[in-house]
Amino acid sequence: MKKIEVSELTENFFETISKEWMLVCAGDANRYNMMTASWGGIGWLWNKPVAFVFIRPERYTFEFTENNDFMTLSFLGKSPKAREVYNLCGSKSGRDIDKTLESGLTPYPLEDGKCVTFEQARLALACRKLYADNLAPEAFLDPSLNERWYGKQGGYHKMYIVEITGAWINVHHSINGLK
Repeated sequence: MKKIEVSELTENFFETISKEWMLVCAGDANRYNMMTASWGGIGWLWNKPVAFVFIRPERYTFEFTENNDFMTLSFLGKSPKAREVYNLCGSKSGRDIDKTLESGLTPYPLEDGKCVTFEQARLALACRKLYADNLAPEAFLDPSLNERWYGKQGGYHKMYIVEITGAWINVHHSINGLK
């Protein structure tokens, strides 16, 4: 993987996050978990390049996010094989299976092992937590969003604002190399 300046990113993240999806991976090179996400964003806040990520407390990745300062956002591409990996990581829990083994992904440590992406990622963003807060029912200005996405089951996401500390592109990207 080749490190690039964050300012060199040319992604349309509206399209990338909503249509391609991403893996949110938290933990360090020794112990981590990842999950699929299709909500979030990239922007500029506090004079820093940032991302905002939403994770439900029920997710196994939530524990890793809470207990570590770094996370990665990894983008695998739009191939059918990438979609299989996203579907697996979004529907199975790391409590029950080894997602790395099951998906065929190969871990690739970033930021001196403080976070992990995967060799198969076409783009990876290393991120450091800056701020976190829980979504709350009383804070919805449009109650229909609360009703639609949370209803009576709760499970309100926690929002993390993270500084993008580094960006890597895979000049030899090939998701087809997955098992």
